[in-house]
Amino acid sequence: MSVCWIDGKFVAESEAKISIFDHGLLYGDGVFEGIRFYNNQAFRLHNHLDRLIDSAKAIALTLPYTKDEFVTAVNQVIQKFDLDSGYIRLVITRGKGSLGINPASCHKSSAFIIADKSNFVDKRVLERGAKLIIASTRRLAADGLDPRIKSLNYLNHILARMEATQAQAGEAILLNAQGNVTEGSTDNIFIVKNNKIITPSISDGALDGITRSVIFEIANEQGLECEAKTLSPYDLYTADECFLTGTAMELLPVSEVDGRSLSSCPGEMYKLLQYNFKEKVLSESNTIQYNRAG
Repeated sequence: MSVCWIDGKFVAESEAKISIFDHGLLYGDGVFEGIRFYNNQAFRLHNHLDRLIDSAKAIALTLPYTKDEFVTAVNQVIQKFDLDSGYIRLVITRGKGSLGINPASCHKSSAFIIADKSNFVDKRVLERGAKLIIASTRRLAADGLDPRIKSLNYLNHILARMEATQAQAGEAILLNAQGNVTEGSTDNIFIVKNNKIITPSISDGALDGITRSVIFEIANEQGLECEAKTLSPYDLYTADECFLTGTAMELLPVSEVDGRSLSSCPGEMYKLLQYNFKEKVLSESNTIQYNRAG
C-alpha cells in the first residue's frame, strides 16, 4: 500500500486529493523529484532536494517548506512505508488558482509525497537488455525549456514513450532539433566506445540526472574515461555497449537500437558500473544508519 503525505499531513491513498483548480493539474505548473530509498534511507536525498530547489527557482515557484523540512517529511514517509526499499515521488505544484495560466492567482504552492514499490524494470529485461527506438518526437529545445528544470510537463516524453510502445520497444530516445541525442523518456543514456564511457551533454538537452552523476563518480574512482559530449544516432548504432540510467531503474543494459543489435549486452563495462553502483548504494545507506545510531 502506498504512503501519501499532502501539505504536512498523512492521508489514506483513497483520501489523497488535490483541487481541480490546482495549476499543477490544470497546466503542469510545478516541479518534482523521484527518489529511491534503500534500507530505509533515501539515496542522495540532498542532491535531489538541491535540484528541486533550483528547478523551483527557475520557474519562480516559492516552495512551501524549507530543505530541512523536506528532509524530515521524506524520512517520515519512508519510516511509515511497509517495505525498507522503494520509490518516492515528491511533487510541488503552483497551487490552487483561477482558470487561466497566470500564476498570480495561485497564492500558495502545494506539496505532496508518495512512497510506493520500486518494481519498474522486468528482471528479464535486466538480463537480456532493453530494445530502444529513436522517436520522431523531439526534445523541447533548451531555449524554450531548460532541461535542468524537472517540471511536471512531460507531454513530449509521453508521446515518445507511446511511439516505443507501438513499436514494441522498451524505451524511446529523443533527439533535439539538431538531430543529436538527448535522453530517453525518463532516463539518461550512455554508450561505451573503445572503453570510453560517453553520455549526451546537458547543453544538448539531457537532464542532469542524479544517477548520471553517480556514473561519473564511479568512473573517476575506477580510473575510467567518462565524458559528456554531443552524440548522434550513428554513435548509438555503432556503440560497443549502451545502457540507460535513472533513479527508478538504476542501470539498464541496452541490447538493440532501431533494430540494430549491439555486440555486447550486458557488456563488461556495464557490469562493472552496475556492481560499483550497488556497492555505493549499500555503503551509503549503511553509513547513514551507523551515523544515526552513533
